[in-house]
Amino acid sequence: MTDNRQKRLIIRLSRGRLSFATTDGSEVLFEEYPLNSSISMAANLREALRTMPLLSDDFERVLVMVDAPTLMVPANLFIEEESEALYHHAFTGDEQLQVMHTVLPDLNAVALFAIQKDLRSVIANHFGDVSYSAAVAPVWRHLHQRSYTGQHQKLYGYFHDRRLEVFSFQQKRFKFCNSFAVNNPNDALYYLLAGWKQLSLEAEHDEMYLVGDINEREQLMAEAQRFVKHVFYINPTGEFNRAPVTQIKGMPYDLITLFVKGR
Repeated sequence: MTDNRQKRLIIRLSRGRLSFATTDGSEVLFEEYPLNSSISMAANLREALRTMPLLSDDFERVLVMVDAPTLMVPANLFIEEESEALYHHAFTGDEQLQVMHTVLPDLNAVALFAIQKDLRSVIANHFGDVSYSAAVAPVWRHLHQRSYTGQHQKLYGYFHDRRLEVFSFQQKRFKFCNSFAVNNPNDALYYLLAGWKQLSLEAEHDEMYLVGDINEREQLMAEAQRFVKHVFYINPTGEFNRAPVTQIKGMPYDLITLFVKGR
């Protein structure tokens, strides 16, 4: 019999996707739930919890990875009691949100994000020990460590859920961090080059790294190389030394990174 106290369920929530992951021995199990667009995300989650065999165990620990707009706050300026007002000031229009945060000690920053209150209620009613994290956090942490290799400055573009996260690091902090909705390679290139220009990076020497679920990747890279000499795609299989989790179809790079790097 499996000791479920040693198992963790990961729920990944984004604007248009709902997925789950856990382990069975050394094997990682991943399943995406087909959303019913006629009902709310909370109702979809409730139905998934009721019907999916993967979720039939009584998990003792649950991590909820939330893909939502994030507001980055320097760690020395973060005051938890003020986080909700600060977040709603930056992202207006929806008061039915519960503001949360992920501490990034390696980057001296705190990422504020939010989840719909009805979603959190469904999760709280179903599970006991639940923690929440910004979905992109494992990617920030991993690529920050990666940024120390080599001598040149680096700009990263992480593609997921029809969004592009553009960021760069300077030692133990973010130098640039922003997120954009992208529908085509031209939009993506515009945002990448805008970040590149804002950071005053050098086209001949500095480096651009792209990772994640990239539509028309070859076209984007070819266009980017017209302006930046060193443009690379980070392939998860090579990046993580052929770890079995990198072969799971449809698994987002942030979730792969969480399983491989452990945070």
